[in-house]
Amino acid sequence: MSLKLKKIITRIMSLKHNSGNLTNKFCCICNNDVVGFQPYRDGWKNAPQLMSVLEVIGSDLDNFSCTICGAHDRERHLFLFFEALKLFDKFEGASILHFAPEKRLAKIIESKVPLSYIKADLYPSDSTIEKVDMTNICYDSESFDIVIANHVLEHIPDDIKALSELRRVLKKGGMAILQTPYSAKLNTTLQDSGIDDDNSRLHLYGQEDHVRLYGLDIFDRFASVGLLPDIKVHDLTLSNIDSSRYGVNPREPLFLYTK
Repeated sequence: MSLKLKKIITRIMSLKHNSGNLTNKFCCICNNDVVGFQPYRDGWKNAPQLMSVLEVIGSDLDNFSCTICGAHDRERHLFLFFEALKLFDKFEGASILHFAPEKRLAKIIESKVPLSYIKADLYPSDSTIEKVDMTNICYDSESFDIVIANHVLEHIPDDIKALSELRRVLKKGGMAILQTPYSAKLNTTLQDSGIDDDNSRLHLYGQEDHVRLYGLDIFDRFASVGLLPDIKVHDLTLSNIDSSRYGVNPREPLFLYTK
């Protein structure tokens, strides 16, 4: 792991998440002030104990969905990163592959007039989404300028094969946004074939349909397929954003990778 990545991890671990009070919130997706965001299930207070012990970095369980538009915290956080880094400018005229596309974020991306925008999922929820297996992507090599997989890889049994496929379909110089929960307290990603039922996965990985909990080796794991990290930290990239007001987790970085 590079010295730069070690410094980024140290910075993230030093931050403490503060959900704040339930008033004076703002949704950057629908541009509305809201009384509060809805928690995921019952929020952190009823999350599996191991997730708190391992200080898992991912969604803000206490401030999950907007009460007006329904946007999840991970959509709001990506939107803020994209705005701050002017990544939306790169979407115009680009070829984009977006796995498990979030409805509201997808509309914003479509408004940027990409050359092509493929919304993909292994189990499509409507006719606008193509059935695509991330471990066997049905597109030619170097087909896309941008690939987005926001909290998807933790659901895929063979993530290395999926990562290799994502790199394959990316054009040279293309970028991949690969958000996923992880624990900076774990040196090694936690995955065991014996954890094969909903209850075990919930308590060990944090959700019934997760198949692993990434550790600090996530950076080397992603880099092993030839993706170069350009990790962005909230308190540096979004220093003007009050994470409590916007309902996002300041400890979650932007996992930006390039080919």
